[in-house]
Amino acid sequence: MSSGGSARGAREPSAPWAGSRIVLGVCGGIAAYKSVQLARDLTLLGAAVDVVLTGAARNFVAPLSFEGVTGRGALVDLFAVGGAALHISLGREADCICVAPATADYIARAASGRASDLLTTVTVAAGAPVVVAPAMNDRMFAHPRTRANLAALERRSGYHRVGPDTGLLAAGEGSGPGRLADTDDIVDAVGRVLGPGGALAGKKVLVTGGPTREPLDAVRYLGNRSSGKTGVALARAAWLRGAEVTLVTGPAAVPAPYGVEVVAVETAARMRDAVLAEIEDTDAAIFAAAVADYRPRTAKSGKLRRSEIGEEWTVALAANPDIAADAVARMKAGSVSVGFALETSDMVARAGEKLAAKGFDMIVANRAGEAGAGFEADTNRVTVLGRGMKARELPRASKFAVACDILDLVGSRLAARG
Repeated sequence: MSSGGSARGAREPSAPWAGSRIVLGVCGGIAAYKSVQLARDLTLLGAAVDVVLTGAARNFVAPLSFEGVTGRGALVDLFAVGGAALHISLGREADCICVAPATADYIARAASGRASDLLTTVTVAAGAPVVVAPAMNDRMFAHPRTRANLAALERRSGYHRVGPDTGLLAAGEGSGPGRLADTDDIVDAVGRVLGPGGALAGKKVLVTGGPTREPLDAVRYLGNRSSGKTGVALARAAWLRGAEVTLVTGPAAVPAPYGVEVVAVETAARMRDAVLAEIEDTDAAIFAAAVADYRPRTAKSGKLRRSEIGEEWTVALAANPDIAADAVARMKAGSVSVGFALETSDMVARAGEKLAAKGFDMIVANRAGEAGAGFEADTNRVTVLGRGMKARELPRASKFAVACDILDLVGSRLAARG
């Protein structure tokens, strides 16, 4: 995914990045060109980004490229005139240090505590968390010393690793582990260390999302138009707040968020099994999946041919289990449950009925067929109802922004319950 037009939406200032100070360290590797995009994304999200280039990094990308996307001059020299204490001020003022790409050389120096250039000196002087995104040849990544150095960093308090991914490496090197993690994933890894501290930090959150597919035969199914975007946005927003998140999802049109445990299912019965396996230890559950209410009573194992079916096809349907109602009944005391209601008329009244009938703490209602909301859209406009709270209508916004508002309400409920 590229960040500019990724499934995670256009970049705009938002928590937890907005207002933060981030030092982005760039080491000398072919993946350094991706760091320009990373600096741009973090800046668009509202962070002040100070880029520190190693000497080797300048062989791959110019300091001016970073100044163009951050509006701040890139830093390269430990002993620059007027910057004798630059490493101290950068380290003291940073909310997070992100090193991407982190080469085998940088990882070795950081693991041994060396301070031989501006980047390693800032790292040693800082008290901020450090996100390290390794990138190198697969044989270098597999080397015992590199693995030992990475393990030493990960044992160190405040260090967090993202990647590397497996994929195409530099020209002529083929494919393997060592590819820089996707910039979207690095952005979220930074957000994760910036965000925790609220009511969701350390809590177990379960989210359901996407459609279910109920088979008619080996190639046909009954389903709906859900894209899974809302479930993914909710899971991502919860993870960024420091929660331990499980996303139980039907077939979705967007990638799963970084850091989230994903349980992929197809049918309502499989979704019910996956949800009930997790629900008793869950602190908050958000039921955003568009579960098919009915399934074919019987499904053929092979493909039904039109010549076998004829001009009309009558299918007997059986009711699917009510996953949310079954799960809410098993949730522990003090937990919070959130349902969703997609309605075509009398939205608030019908959502209120569903809130009471299923025992939810809150319910999120939206109107089917509304432009820029509901199935397949990148934005949504919802009304949140809850026990002991007035209905709250949220303005149309990106599905991630709406998810953040919902998670704020969930966090408030959890905090109120101690």
